[in-house]
Amino acid sequence: MHGSIFALLKRYVQTQYDHSTWVRLLEASGLSGAEFDHKEVYPDQHMYALVGQAAEMTGIPAPVLQEKLGEYLVPDLMYMYGKLVQPEWRTLEMLLHTEGVMHKRVREEHQLNAPPVLSVRRVANDEVVVEYVSERRMGALAVGIVRGLAAYFDEQECIDIEPTTRNDGQHVHIRVRRRG
Repeated sequence: MHGSIFALLKRYVQTQYDHSTWVRLLEASGLSGAEFDHKEVYPDQHMYALVGQAAEMTGIPAPVLQEKLGEYLVPDLMYMYGKLVQPEWRTLEMLLHTEGVMHKRVREEHQLNAPPVLSVRRVANDEVVVEYVSERRMGALAVGIVRGLAAYFDEQECIDIEPTTRNDGQHVHIRVRRRG
């Protein structure tokens, strides 16, 4: 997983809790003293360990934490990839272009970068369907990013999430509809 996600996770923990919580989380995850460089790629297992330990420490289920992290990531992701975003794009357009624009750039930056492949299709003028399929099993993070995009663009979104097709979060079907 891309180091920028780990760096943002660290900042999220520090802003929601404090620095000592981050240090305890690293220790509990077996990653004591780990520093995550935003330009490097790290094993997915590191993220699983951190999220799992955070869930244990807070009592908040891991999928809920993933969703909250996804929401938190959006302003920084928009800053990092803002040059690729067309001024007229809003939530639905961002979703439609994520794979071909942002994920393409992420893959070009480092050969080990492997963001999930998203299949997004417009089913109506005001509605898209996102199919998240990834062995990472972090569909809740994708859901949080969708919610974060809606907040970023200050849109009143209704996000319906159909049950995952697998219990492990590997396949998530997300229907996003723009109301009025």
